[in-house]
Amino acid sequence: MKKIVVPIDFSEQSDYALKVAAALAKKHDAEILALHMLELNQAMITSSEGFHPEQTVFMIKFAEKRFNKFLNKPYLNGIKITPIVKHFKVFSEVNDVAKKNDADMIVMGSHGTDGLKEIFVGSNAERVVRNADIPVLIIKKEHTDFKVNTFLFACGFKEESLVAFHKAKDFAKLLSADLNLVYINTPGDDFLSTKDAYERISQFLGKAGVGLEVEIHNDYSIEKGILNYGEKINADIIGIPTHGRKGLSHFFMGSIGEDIANHSNVPVVTFKI
Repeated sequence: MKKIVVPIDFSEQSDYALKVAAALAKKHDAEILALHMLELNQAMITSSEGFHPEQTVFMIKFAEKRFNKFLNKPYLNGIKITPIVKHFKVFSEVNDVAKKNDADMIVMGSHGTDGLKEIFVGSNAERVVRNADIPVLIIKKEHTDFKVNTFLFACGFKEESLVAFHKAKDFAKLLSADLNLVYINTPGDDFLSTKDAYERISQFLGKAGVGLEVEIHNDYSIEKGILNYGEKINADIIGIPTHGRKGLSHFFMGSIGEDIANHSNVPVVTFKI
């Protein structure tokens, strides 16, 4: 891990995310790309009527000053920090910044039960997750000593999740964490017998070229199953695959992935399928 992007909106949640990113950066000698999105639309920047250029310059300078003050944290001492101020209206361009700088991960804050859409501005955080080609680590509370011992990855063990699975496996190795795999079996149309579930898992692991144990956990819903099993094994992070541009809500079914990110008491990391 060499570069970590952290979107900053001066909120308490973005401070939590920055602190986690700092812990990861220290461990892996990585650089933090602190990204502030200054919401000035093109009309405000170029219009000569009703909005004067000097006002635009003032707002930019004020934001940059506030940004630099926000980054003056003791826990950032000794870490290479690169402040980036972009004059974007939305957060969907975060992935472009990550790509341009060859970043390895995005760490961002969340308000949690207010909904994933409430991270930063409107539905922009959902766009970040949806568009991100690299893992997105969602942080909701302060971690004074961020350390990952147990990493839980849940998926449906279908071929479409192979890419996300390998990313999760590499992520666990990077963090020197124990990788725990779980298949959530629920009543209804998607129910599988134990024999059929293990057959699907065996075929998946064969295609993945790995020999790992997978726990089958029965529960009333996928969301409850993942959260309950994560609590059972005392998981430090929960990993889930996402379908990228199809939206986080297409993980498994409905808004399962979004609900997990909202209701989990531990950080959630997404991996693009």
